[in-house]
Amino acid sequence: MPKIAVKKLHENATMPTYGSEYAAGADLYALCDEELVFAPGETKLVRTGLAMEIPEGYAGLIYARSGLASKRGLAPANKVGVVDSDYRGEIMVALHNHSPIEQRVAVGERIAQLVVAPFLKAEFEEREALSNTVRGVGGFGSTGTK
Repeated sequence: MPKIAVKKLHENATMPTYGSEYAAGADLYALCDEELVFAPGETKLVRTGLAMEIPEGYAGLIYARSGLASKRGLAPANKVGVVDSDYRGEIMVALHNHSPIEQRVAVGERIAQLVVAPFLKAEFEEREALSNTVRGVGGFGSTGTK
């Protein structure tokens, strides 16, 4: 299990926490002085007050909290945020209100979850042709619905 160095950039920042023993994502908490109000369709950058040292070969992936997204329509605007191992700035969540009504985020509320995952770095090589497959160039829905 990799150890992640975390620096609190503000005294009121909350360290990430796992909601259960087998949770893949650690909850990230809003750092704000007062409740945040999101109009329908509005996106705001929400501070966490934390900076992290993600190990080389890993990325921090910021996902929606399922309850917040499904019940209140609040989810990361970019769907999945990526924290690279060489980034040392504050972790921010671009939270978007997908609902048709105003939504609020309380001071210290859990706003997203961070999954630390290994990744493979690819080398891209230009070619004139690609190998053939059964699917070929079939796009969205080309493999059927079953």
